[in-house]
Amino acid sequence: MNKPARIIPRTPQPKHARDWQQALAAAVDGPAELDRRLGLEPRPAAGAARDFRVRVPEAFLARIRPGDPDDPLLRQVFPDPHEDEPRPGYSTDPLAEQQAMAVPGLLQKYPGRALLTLTGACAIHCRYCFRRHFPYAEASPRGARWQAVLDYLRAHPDVEEIILSGGDPLTLSDARLAACVADLEGVAQLQRLRLHTRTPVVLPERVTPALLDWLSGTRLQTLVVVHVNHANELDAAARSALAALRGTGAQLLNQAVLLAGVNDSVQALEQLGKALLAAGVLPYYLHQLDPVQGAAHFAVSDARARELLAALQARTSGYLVPRLVREVPGAAGKTPL
Repeated sequence: MNKPARIIPRTPQPKHARDWQQALAAAVDGPAELDRRLGLEPRPAAGAARDFRVRVPEAFLARIRPGDPDDPLLRQVFPDPHEDEPRPGYSTDPLAEQQAMAVPGLLQKYPGRALLTLTGACAIHCRYCFRRHFPYAEASPRGARWQAVLDYLRAHPDVEEIILSGGDPLTLSDARLAACVADLEGVAQLQRLRLHTRTPVVLPERVTPALLDWLSGTRLQTLVVVHVNHANELDAAARSALAALRGTGAQLLNQAVLLAGVNDSVQALEQLGKALLAAGVLPYYLHQLDPVQGAAHFAVSDARARELLAALQARTSGYLVPRLVREVPGAAGKTPL
């Protein structure tokens, strides 16, 4: 008989947990404050920021060039007024993920693996996020729904890999994540655990001893897929956090998004690949923008994307060249361009 999912009692938080949670709570949360902190004149901001709020942790803010409204890191987080312009072909569910939800909180879009939307929270709000309109309340695997997730996985022995996603799973406590992973370890056929997160880069304080503990202790082969779009995101603190994660034995990969005004040049992509490798992270995917409502101003044409990758291949080592892909709803995997 299958054991029921466990309930972890509330316990006093260790100091490291309080540190990262306090840093998360202190994140800049408005466009006017963002401009003020960077020495910029107040600028018009998208009305969409009321629903998809600004959130920028101090660690990420410190990497943005003061006084430069075109800084590539700032462009990722400032709510541009273009977000309010409706564009044909852009929607609130660009990847048809709600159709792929097997049970609440569990998406199965591809054979052999499934994805958990553990939380709607993120340490940073990226304006191009393809889940910025996602109905997390209906898609949460919390409470009684968690048993349904485990039952589904046990009933589908072809699923060998589980992906922890969100939002960002590392906005959850280590006690909750450890309990979640312990239950997943009880699903016999699961072999690999993939953690999709931007938090170690934008909030390095989050890489705590407790996190490293449960990550290194699981029987599952672990992969940590981080999200870095520009070399300037990788300062000493971020590199140290990534090194600690690598020390658990996890394979570190990067998924970036090709973004106009951020990394749509050969120089930016080359610098990103080299900075990632120096931090022990292998460039994995370069995604074409998912057509989510509010992000059209970040779009780069397919023709330009192919030109950039061809030029990158001509000037750097192959292992520094990510695969250029697009996610197409209903396809059996990422579609190479």
